[in-house]
Amino acid sequence: MNETPAEYGVIGHPVTHSRSPFIHGMFARQTGQNMVYRLHDVPPENLHAYVMDFWRRGGRGLNVTVPHKVPACTMVRALSERATRAGAVNTLLMDQDGITGDNTDGAGLVLDLTANLKVDLSDARILMVGSGGAVRGVVGPLLDQSPALIMIAGRSAERAAALARIFGALGPVQGCGLERLGRGAFDLIINATSAGLAGEVPAIPRGVLHESTFCYDMSYARAGTAFLAWAKEQGCKRAAQGWGMLVEQAAESFELWRGVRPQTAGVLAALSSGA
Repeated sequence: MNETPAEYGVIGHPVTHSRSPFIHGMFARQTGQNMVYRLHDVPPENLHAYVMDFWRRGGRGLNVTVPHKVPACTMVRALSERATRAGAVNTLLMDQDGITGDNTDGAGLVLDLTANLKVDLSDARILMVGSGGAVRGVVGPLLDQSPALIMIAGRSAERAAALARIFGALGPVQGCGLERLGRGAFDLIINATSAGLAGEVPAIPRGVLHESTFCYDMSYARAGTAFLAWAKEQGCKRAAQGWGMLVEQAAESFELWRGVRPQTAGVLAALSSGA
């Protein structure tokens, strides 16, 4: 008699664009796991009731995406250290004792930058463009790599400065408005805004990059992103979008759920080739 597959999924609003079912399906086949992974499009007002019902029906875990990463923190019995630092979750682990929240975004970003893209973060000057929830999940893990500076810059100087204060005890981090950046060049520029979803580019002043600056967009699109097009127009020689972060953070979640670490190279290659 076949065992009922364990149920997982991603919850957000909207989620129709998500590639997570494809990624976790490849991981499951690769590692021989008996599981299903589905999309759950849930508006904010229904989030708590939906997650609780999913757990009570035997659901084993959920990835959490926009706009639920911060609100989901309030419905768990415990938060991991990295989720506590981030003040946001992207992974829910469910068992008979309740729901635990974790955040694998930062681990996924660092793995993609260092292992896949061979970017040296030690002593690097890093510009983080944006001051929203996406930034919260990655600043701590980036600071663990001992950069010279992380500058958080967004449309709201107040929000950027507030984030810098939250993470200031962990390492050299500052916050300001985009217009106050000046002309000092950075070694790595990470776009953590959602502007690219509308084909827009944040108002980043000239002079913040040189030809050896690495530009990275946490967003991704089959035809590339507006931020990467801007970076190349500015003379940036190396740039990448966030397919690798997507796959690596998913692998981290998969290991938390299933206790086995999937290989990511084949999945990343499939996504990059348009699968």
